[in-house]
Amino acid sequence: MNIVMNKVLKIHTFKCENAMEFHLKYSGGNMNIQIFGKSKCFDTKKAERYFKERRVKYQRIDLSDKGLSRGEFTSVKNAVGLDNMIDQSAHDVEILNYLAYDADKEEKLLENPAFIKSPIVRNGKKATIGYCPDVWKIWE
Repeated sequence: MNIVMNKVLKIHTFKCENAMEFHLKYSGGNMNIQIFGKSKCFDTKKAERYFKERRVKYQRIDLSDKGLSRGEFTSVKNAVGLDNMIDQSAHDVEILNYLAYDADKEEKLLENPAFIKSPIVRNGKKATIGYCPDVWKIWE
């Protein structure tokens, strides 16, 4: 009876290990993806599709509704640079070009998230702006 129990435990342990490997492989492992985007942005939709096709869970945040918190903004700015965050095709973005100090630009971007390029894809401290599947492959 004892021998049978050991065999059952070994099989059960083996199945759990495979389940964990399966979970890590298909849930994205340690990836904590956030996609900040605009609802009508095609690159945002492509970024969402990229992660859906690879079965990586992500959190979608609408820039128009929620925007970025100051901490999120600082993290993205440190990863990609302030000038790369500005959407030069946005309406009235010329206002930002007349601001002399980066702190003033940051405040204006936090006030009006329409001036921020999308999508912003974050994985912890790492971030990209735009559709960047080559960078996201490295994260996996």
